[in-house]
Amino acid sequence: MTPTSLRKLPLSKLAKLIYPSGYYNAKALKLKSFVEHLEETHQDSLEKLFSLDIHRLRSELLNIHGIGPETADSIILYAALKPIFVVDAYTRRIINRLELSPPRDDYASFQQLFMDNLPADEKLFNEYHALFVRHGKEVCKKVPLCERCCLKGLCSHPK
Repeated sequence: MTPTSLRKLPLSKLAKLIYPSGYYNAKALKLKSFVEHLEETHQDSLEKLFSLDIHRLRSELLNIHGIGPETADSIILYAALKPIFVVDAYTRRIINRLELSPPRDDYASFQQLFMDNLPADEKLFNEYHALFVRHGKEVCKKVPLCERCCLKGLCSHPK
């Protein structure tokens, strides 16, 4: 699994390999775009890419086909090990139900809520994100299991 081997791999074969991830055809194209960018700009070195400061790294990632804010921030947090808060559907759902939503309903505003109120710590952001994901998958689902919720005293969601 090197950038070179991923570039050489036919798109159909790559899609087959990542089939279990869902949306495998689209993801295969995005992976190809990423490894092409990595070769062109950083001589296939993740270390060089990840040595960029957070703002420059995020900007560069967002300019690669198929990488949006959540994916860019996931790469920064989990692969580059840099402190940036990842916002996903679970985070938004839980924050909305707790009536803690920022004035604007967009990714940047939700992210800023956390970035402004927590110390910039990669391990802390990693743990927070994992807890939101777990709570969103197991309890605060689209149809929530309010009786099992550890936040039910704070939540405004109809019971």
